Amino acid sequence: MLAFLRKSRNDDASASRTEGALVPRKVAFDWSDTPLEWIPGRPFASHFINEINLLLPAGEFWFCRLYNQALPLVTDEKLRADVQNFIRQEAMHARAHGGAIAEYLNAHGIETESNTRQEDWLFEALLADRPLGFPLPKALQRRWLLFRLGLIAAIEHMTCVLGKYALHNTVWDEAGADPTLLDLLRWHGAEEIEHRSVAFDLYCHLGGGYVSRYYLASIAMPVIFGLWAHGAAHIMRQDPRFADMKPSAFRPWIWLEWQRQSRTGHLPSLPWLIRQELPFFRPDYDPVQEASTEEALAYLDGSPAAARAAA
Repeated sequence: MLAFLRKSRNDDASASRTEGALVPRKVAFDWSDTPLEWIPGRPFASHFINEINLLLPAGEFWFCRLYNQALPLVTDEKLRADVQNFIRQEAMHARAHGGAIAEYLNAHGIETESNTRQEDWLFEALLADRPLGFPLPKALQRRWLLFRLGLIAAIEHMTCVLGKYALHNTVWDEAGADPTLLDLLRWHGAEEIEHRSVAFDLYCHLGGGYVSRYYLASIAMPVIFGLWAHGAAHIMRQDPRFADMKPSAFRPWIWLEWQRQSRTGHLPSLPWLIRQELPFFRPDYDPVQEASTEEALAYLDGSPAAARAAA
């Protein structure tokens, strides 16, 4: 059954579905003029999106560690090159968002360490090579690696969806949103689109199949949504305007307000995000069909942060 579901991939000359070579890009962001409420008049949406700076660095460095472990197992030359450049892109994403924590959020007085410690525990303890410190039998080590690579494939589908949203959302521009924060979102989102096939290709190349992909996505998607709401609540609790609401991922208010704010166009709604995740559950899922590489490259060619780093 699994062989049948992977047949179309094995018939190709390469395990890679990525056209051309991925390009690791350096970027430089100047946060000195970026307000904490980077979407004017929209503190909820501003805080909610700012949470990605807390959520992403630990996860993206975890991606890099796992992909370095997987590289010796890759037998396809093109896919190996894709994975190596994916690692370089993800490392730059982690550093860029880490810089936003220190130079932007912390500079505005936002306490972030208590939240980022939780992310570190998730990726460095629970999802480590020795989960919670327990060594795995050698016979299970490759299965544990493949399990985690499947989680990454599911997460990368989500980041591709969010990348499309960031590139297409002109409501932020119309509201006068801060250009530096917008560039961070769109540069990152465009690179997620550019390398959208790599995680899925690697997972399939190393033996991942449809059944396991289904349950791994069922784990990854609600966890990511929950972590997003949890981190956003942490930022909002530091804003006196939300004191009466007692923001928490375990209270209905933040989920209801997320839906209400999505109607303004400043946030993707949770139902919309769930619908966008559904293609990943199809047996014939192909990440190539999920976005436009040309559109992503067009943005990357004009990214102010990339131009600043080049200068």
